[in-house]
Amino acid sequence: MSSSQPAGGTVPVGGQAPLLNIANALTCLRLLLVPVFVAALFTEGGTDTFWRLVAFAVFAVAALTDRLDGQLARSRGLVTWFGALADPIADKALTGAALIGLSVLGIVPWWVTIVILGREIGITVLRFVVIRRGVIPASRGGKAKTVAQTVAIGLFLLPLALLFPDAVVAILAVQWTAMAIALVLTVVTGVDYVVKAVRASS
Repeated sequence: MSSSQPAGGTVPVGGQAPLLNIANALTCLRLLLVPVFVAALFTEGGTDTFWRLVAFAVFAVAALTDRLDGQLARSRGLVTWFGALADPIADKALTGAALIGLSVLGIVPWWVTIVILGREIGITVLRFVVIRRGVIPASRGGKAKTVAQTVAIGLFLLPLALLFPDAVVAILAVQWTAMAIALVLTVVTGVDYVVKAVRASS
């Protein structure tokens, strides 16, 4: 690790990227959108079609920033230690808020939330443990997991049953198929990350 540090005390993962950059700004925006999302989701008890659509829109925008900040950081050489640490925290905050909110509203069972968040929190802690030895890059499976979780959560956030009451069975089938895929990828990629972390530490 270089002895010279940029302003703010953050050591870039690669190069001398400034702490204040567009990628980190998008990460911070995602964190700020989390309470906005929660407020929209619980307005009118979570049963109002308009506010559920608002919650979905905020979630979608926040999820989009997750994709953009990573792309910008890599393509423009803006990878910093702050981004490496804050990005997964922002991701887990958004995912956790959505799943816990949906479980509180009785839309998603608590066991689903516990499985996904247990994996995400565990891997985030593991990232902190191994980060001094280098950041383990996200695998294709990890990226697929993130997409699958986002799609599944988005489908449950949308008030589809309220909009199409005659198609509830079909809607549930689509929602749970997406969630099943997300759960499988969540567990498999979690195990894969642990194996890579153990190898990196040995």
